[in-house]
Amino acid sequence: MNVSATLFNLFAGIFAVLALASVVGAALKLRVASEAPNASIDNLNARLKAWWVMIGLIALAIWAGDLGVILLFGFISFQSLREFVSLTHTRRGDHRALIWSFYVFLPLQYILVANHWYGLFAILIPVYAFLLLPISASLGADTTRFLERAAKVQWGLMICVYCISHVPALLTLEIEGYAGANALLIVFLVLTVQSSDVFQYVWGKLLGKRKLAPAISPSKTLEGLIGGVVSATLVGAALWWITPFTPLQAGLIALLINIMGFFGGFVLSAIKRDRNVKDWGSMIEGHGGMLDRVDSISFSAPIFFHIVRYWWG
Repeated sequence: MNVSATLFNLFAGIFAVLALASVVGAALKLRVASEAPNASIDNLNARLKAWWVMIGLIALAIWAGDLGVILLFGFISFQSLREFVSLTHTRRGDHRALIWSFYVFLPLQYILVANHWYGLFAILIPVYAFLLLPISASLGADTTRFLERAAKVQWGLMICVYCISHVPALLTLEIEGYAGANALLIVFLVLTVQSSDVFQYVWGKLLGKRKLAPAISPSKTLEGLIGGVVSATLVGAALWWITPFTPLQAGLIALLINIMGFFGGFVLSAIKRDRNVKDWGSMIEGHGGMLDRVDSISFSAPIFFHIVRYWWG
């Protein structure tokens, strides 16, 4: 496999689809909502603009090599953790734990990825960070809502750093007959899971009638979920040629990570509703914050990584 040519053709195809979608979005805006705002069309166009930026950044990171990918997802983890912490209740006694989280465990996790040190990468946060962070917080001698505060910092680090770091960790896997092509696994994961979000939105707008859980995610419908997961699973199966999987294997893996991706967004939506906010932030126009964009990846990436490592690595 010529990896460079494959990546070039793949991203060229993605940008062509985005260009076509942007033309359609612009035409809808002129025809339907040229004089008055239309929430659905305006949201669609905002999402398309964000997709141009996000796909462009991923393409540049892959072009820059493994270090570029690691730095990109390191930044994504930092921004996601910042958004998570900003919406949770913390006190002065948590400052030490937060410093450890942002400036020790986060960079160290990605350094371990860069050095292919799987043994420590796999346990650094779920073992060492989970033990050290509450110890550090307890030294602040502030017992007000201590258990709740400690759990929030630990869980934020787990979701925003540990789980997301499994995306660039795909670069560390040694797969027979697939040397030098691991970046394509990242493309497969991101395209499959993110396309599920898009298809759920589209099918929900077209056919959505039965609300799944209005109290958690008012816009999610059963029809949108089924249509989105099935459509994205077909996308994953169609991308088998960039992976070490057969078409059937690619489809089954895509189905699993799409389901996990849905629950990632669902769980983090429950946290947002608990905090009485719509989005984690406003960094990305049309998508809210960084964590709004990678919530599905945070749940699907570790599962995908360990499936590939166990069966193909």
